[in-house]
Amino acid sequence: MGGNAPAARDDRSLFLAFYDDALPHVYAYFSARCGERAVAEDLTAETFLAAVDAARRDEPPPRTLPWIIGVARHKLVDHWRRQAREERRFQLLTEVTPQAVQPWPAELDALSVRRAFSTLAPQHRAVLTLRYLDDLTVTDVAALLGRSVKATEALLVRARAAFRRCYEGEETPGA
Repeated sequence: MGGNAPAARDDRSLFLAFYDDALPHVYAYFSARCGERAVAEDLTAETFLAAVDAARRDEPPPRTLPWIIGVARHKLVDHWRRQAREERRFQLLTEVTPQAVQPWPAELDALSVRRAFSTLAPQHRAVLTLRYLDDLTVTDVAALLGRSVKATEALLVRARAAFRRCYEGEETPGA
């Protein structure tokens, strides 16, 4: 053991303090966007594992709340991409059967929005979340999704239309 042991302990203490401060914010970020506690918890854990990996680099990024929320945003996009791949595989294996649609209440409320949102394809959830919940510009959304600005604008148009159809009960989940 050399002279680096106290520095390593100090760095661990600083990271633990950062973790304690940032954890509620990261979990709240996921909780508001996922609606499922288990998914929010898993994504929060993935985010902090990525933060630990980043902290071990020769030149680690500054540990700030905006930085960790940016990491969380990438983890959410990755989650939706995985989910989209799984849904495509599942659709290849099974036939989608329409389910009875109950009309939504006339007034916009959080429960109805969350239900409609959960029926959207993952790429639609991703683009709507990044643009409207995270308030990113279309250019920033395009960069995060690895798409052109024009393709992202078109995706936003399709996502808004799909949300409207789901919210108004014109479309069934998975259709």
